[in-house]
Amino acid sequence: MEATALVNPDRLWSAQEVLVRPSPVPAAAGVYGWHFEQSPHPDLEAGQLLYVGIAPRYMANRTSAQNLRKRLRNHYRGNAAGSTLRLTLGCLLGLELRRVGSGKKTTFGKAGEAALSHWMAENARVCWIEDDEPWVLESQLISRLDLPLNLDQNRHNAFHGHLKELRAQARRRARELPISA
Repeated sequence: MEATALVNPDRLWSAQEVLVRPSPVPAAAGVYGWHFEQSPHPDLEAGQLLYVGIAPRYMANRTSAQNLRKRLRNHYRGNAAGSTLRLTLGCLLGLELRRVGSGKKTTFGKAGEAALSHWMAENARVCWIEDDEPWVLESQLISRLDLPLNLDQNRHNAFHGHLKELRAQARRRARELPISA
């Protein structure tokens, strides 16, 4: 299994390195792994693999325009509506989730998303491997490794219940607040 390349990578990449043009991240399908220099939660250990993701997302999307480069850029500079990782990190860091636009999407608002992007630039490091069927490898990794920030396919993880409830609480609070511009 290619887990070693994600668990103990030869190199971790910062936001500044991923977002530079030309990007070192391939415009290819694959699996990526997130490590954090500072933990987003006291129960989680910094400096180890805490989350894996894939691009494109599902087998049905073999012709998807999504790739590692686009996905990692979205995680580093996007918002919680388009990144499960950002949603999770923001909730763990205590940022206020808000409904925006028509009220169907939730983000941490401009200030919260900027604070999260700054935190990620300081603390989040990523590595990746190319894989033509990343959903297969992702399932294997989630079933075999301790990946506390992954929710999908990860009910067996000890942190799963806490993270799921934390995110649900953030969404409930967002529904009680007025919609932000």
